[in-house]
Amino acid sequence: MTAADHSESLAEALERLHPELALVRERATEPVYLVGGAVRDLLLGRERADVDLVVEGDAAGLAHLLGAEVVSHERFATAKVSLDGHELDVAAARSESYPHPGALPVVEPSARVEDDLARRDFTINAMAMPLLGEPRLIDPHGGRADLDAGLLRVLHSRSFEDDPTRAIRAARYAARFGFALESRTEELLRGADLDTVSAERREAELLRLAAEEEAPRAFTLLAEWGLVDLREGGAELAARVAGLLGAAPWAGQVSRERALLAAAVGPQGEEVALAASRPERPSEAVELASRRDPVELVLARALGADWLDRYLTEWRDTALEIDGSDLMTAGIPQGPALGRGLQETLRRKLDGEVAGREQELQAALEAARSGDGVA
Repeated sequence: MTAADHSESLAEALERLHPELALVRERATEPVYLVGGAVRDLLLGRERADVDLVVEGDAAGLAHLLGAEVVSHERFATAKVSLDGHELDVAAARSESYPHPGALPVVEPSARVEDDLARRDFTINAMAMPLLGEPRLIDPHGGRADLDAGLLRVLHSRSFEDDPTRAIRAARYAARFGFALESRTEELLRGADLDTVSAERREAELLRLAAEEEAPRAFTLLAEWGLVDLREGGAELAARVAGLLGAAPWAGQVSRERALLAAAVGPQGEEVALAASRPERPSEAVELASRRDPVELVLARALGADWLDRYLTEWRDTALEIDGSDLMTAGIPQGPALGRGLQETLRRKLDGEVAGREQELQAALEAARSGDGVA
């Protein structure tokens, strides 16, 4: 392929995958570049919902020129733009340094996009394309070659020391793309110390990993690299949870990220006892499950509590046709007897012992009057 053919193919890919950037090219007055993962995915032919842009100049100025809703972040000289249903992160070119391992970076403005690329995590994320003029690949670190070879390579030897969460990102990319670690990168990664970053930052990165389609594989990689300890059978449990959350009745019941993270690395909790339970009646199932956290429920289901499917689809939403006002009208005073009557009637309805409003009211009155001397 000639250089001209290559430029043409980049232009075609850019127009096909990111038509929203036509407005950027039309209105930008300073050099602006598509950078990072957006370039990587464009070269892979993968669609991407959000993009990162770097401006050699005023990021907020470009954001306002686009005429879209803008949320600015002054500390890092960035702006988030919503444009035609797409999210654009617009940032001024910058360099950064780390005061100590695991610290947030100290950001300094730069006039060159190459300086901005040098602060990236892996070579495959350290590429750029200018949006003004003829599209071309800016690739100072050999990212295209590593992309073609299926390799993850860090840009410098202090990468994981500066930001150990890059090791978690490595697992995300390796699982998502099926890439391998370059040998020196693997050596450096195995020495990463995630304890040098805050628990909040670690959790945020692990949740991003858990959002990946190949999250169970990513957690397995982290464990193989010695960076996290999986709970017993954690990767397999995470895979089962992912399968459950991908179909009815569990789809949408709980945060997928939270559930997979708990399945993979969370401490064993009440879900183990819940999974071992064998309720004989629907009312027992509701009593066991109704006070549990949704994450515990899906973990217990993944551990074998098949009865939780019926809890979700049938028993959880069972409601009485009567309420407290019906009992008060029949002479039951407000107080414990009222609650006892409704609770006992719901139990009997779940177990198929009463059906219909009249039977419910009779059962509730009997339960409310029992033991309290209520006539």
